[in-house]
Amino acid sequence: MTSLAPHDTITRTVAVAQARRRRRRFRPRRLLLGLAGVLTFLLIWELASRTGIVNATYLPPASEVLVTFGANAALTGTWVAVGQTLGAWALGILLASALAVPLGVVIGLSPFLSRATRSTVEFLRPIPSVALIPLAVLAFAVPLQQSLLIITYGAFWQIFIQVLYGVADVDAVAMSTARSYGFTWWQRVRDVVFPTMLPYLLTGIRLAAAVALILAVTAELVIGTPGVGKQAGLAKDAGLYASTYALVLLTGLLGVVINLGVRAAERRLLSWHQSVRGDA
Repeated sequence: MTSLAPHDTITRTVAVAQARRRRRRFRPRRLLLGLAGVLTFLLIWELASRTGIVNATYLPPASEVLVTFGANAALTGTWVAVGQTLGAWALGILLASALAVPLGVVIGLSPFLSRATRSTVEFLRPIPSVALIPLAVLAFAVPLQQSLLIITYGAFWQIFIQVLYGVADVDAVAMSTARSYGFTWWQRVRDVVFPTMLPYLLTGIRLAAAVALILAVTAELVIGTPGVGKQAGLAKDAGLYASTYALVLLTGLLGVVINLGVRAAERRLLSWHQSVRGDA
C-alpha cells in the first residue's frame, strides 16, 4: 500500500471537517423545531380567539391577522413605513457604534479613566431609554432626531460595555511585547487590541441591534415618528385591530431578519475565531 503524503492527509482532514460542519449547519432539525414553536403559538392564539377565552374584537383570530398581514404586504405604504423604521434603526446603530467604540477603547486602556468613569457609567447605564422621551421632545423639534436620541442612548451602552470587556481581555504580555518593539499607541490598538476586542464588539452590536429596533418602534408609537410603530398606533386608534396585530407581526419579522443578518455578518467576520471555527 502507498501512504498518503502529509499534505494530502492534512487536505483530506480539513475537507472532512468542513463537510461535517456543513452538515451540522444545514441540519433541518433546528428549523423544524422553530417552525413547530411558531405554529403552536398561532394555534393557541386561534383557539383562544375562536373559543371566546379572549374577546375576538380586541384579539382577532390568527388566521384573520395573517390574511390582513398578506394584504398589508401588497401596500406601498407598509414598505415605506418599514424603510423609515429601518432607517432610524440603522442611523442609531451607526451613531452608537461611532461613540461607543472609541470611548470604550480609550477608557478601557487607561486605568485612571476606568476608575474615574466607573461611577458615572453605573449611574447612567440603568436609566431606561424611554425615560428620555420628554427630554428628546423638548431638545429636538424633528421627530427623527428625537428617535435617534432614544435609539442611540439605548444601543450605546450595549456596545460600550462589550468594548470595555474586550479591551480588558487583551493579553498583558502581548501589549508589553508590542511596547518593547516600539509600537505606537495606534499600532497597539490596531494589531493587539482590536483582534481581541472584535468578538466582544460584534456581540455588543448584535445586542444593540435588537434594542435599537425595540426603541425605534417605541419612539414611533409614543412620539409619532413615521414608521411601523406609528402605523400600528394609527390602526389601533381607528379600531383596525387585525391590522394592528399584523403590524406587530411585521415588527417581529423585522427583528428575526435583523438578527439573522447580524449573525451572518458575525460568522463571516469571525471566521478565524475559535468560536466560529469550532472543532475544525
